[in-house]
Amino acid sequence: MRISARNRLKGKIVEVKKGQTTAHVRIDVNGIIVTAAITNDAVDELGLKVGQEAYAVIKASDVMVGLD
Repeated sequence: MRISARNRLKGKIVEVKKGQTTAHVRIDVNGIIVTAAITNDAVDELGLKVGQEAYAVIKASDVMVGLD
């Protein structure tokens, strides 16, 4: 699959928490947790589960990360 997103972060799913319509999928990327908000339908269609490797895809030309 080809995508135009430039920012892809490979990690492992550590939590999938579904809400009424939107799920929060937490991915551990080298010790930093990235949270994606996607639809429950997308979680089901992709078969996302804790422990799987996954990519967080960020479609943006600039991504700023601040660490305290």
